[in-house]
Amino acid sequence: MPRWAGQLSQWWTYAFYRGLGTAMQRVGEPVASGGALVVSQLLLPARREAMASYLGNLEAVLARRVRGAEARWWCHRVAAAYGRYWLEGARLPGTPGETIDERMVVKDGFPLLREALDAGQGVVLALPHLGSWEWGGAWLARRGYPMTVVAEALEPRALFDWFAAQRRSMGLEVLSLADDPGPSLLRTLRAGGLVGLVSDRVVEGTGIPVEFFGRPAALPGGPATLALRTGAALFPAAVYQGPGPLHTGVVLPPLDTGRRAGLRADVARVTAELARAFERLIRRAPDQWFAFSPLGPSGGSAS
Repeated sequence: MPRWAGQLSQWWTYAFYRGLGTAMQRVGEPVASGGALVVSQLLLPARREAMASYLGNLEAVLARRVRGAEARWWCHRVAAAYGRYWLEGARLPGTPGETIDERMVVKDGFPLLREALDAGQGVVLALPHLGSWEWGGAWLARRGYPMTVVAEALEPRALFDWFAAQRRSMGLEVLSLADDPGPSLLRTLRAGGLVGLVSDRVVEGTGIPVEFFGRPAALPGGPATLALRTGAALFPAAVYQGPGPLHTGVVLPPLDTGRRAGLRADVARVTAELARAFERLIRRAPDQWFAFSPLGPSGGSAS
């Protein structure tokens, strides 16, 4: 492809997604929500491979086969949840702070999280690709706990920079995975800050081998490594969609990140414990788990 054609393609990609995101912020909420639901269902036939992977992962969660009408029901449910996730992500930078507060219900564990942050310990918040975690990040920022997160690189770079600026406006500092975010995350935690890692799939490398819903899989070693190296607390958490327009945050007790052996062995132990915690969180709402690639020892449990 000629260089000019590649540049034109990247420009159109940037213009399309920025324009779409801006439009979603300006359209009325009922219209935007209805449109997202319709689009999510219309796209289902084009996502056969993704849905097949989701159903395979769902069967691991439910420990039984899912076929026929039940399989179609689950696919429609997860597609609707995924559409809502993208819509809310697009609209969140323009959502009034009062609305963020009104629509967030936090259950289980938040006092422990707040205690660790107020003590300056530093916290790693590990989440699966479940529900609408960004809503929780915006809610935390409004309480004085801004979160640093890592996202996959987007092309063109201008698109990632726009995305990061949108998140920064609501209290989320977004680092690109392509920019070696490790040193920045370590500094944040050593300064007593909050790091959020969506970490139920491996993007780069092979990850840490674990058993996940009774199957061999791999999870990123980043959450465990950061906690072990800095002394930060490691909390598994999730932000579920619902009931209705609300969001429900759940924070599980911190994992045991005390040093017992060498770093590699400790990372493997803590990551295995994180897998068990993710199982608990995902079982609460498997129709909100965006697991669109197969579980496996080479990594990859969500998209």
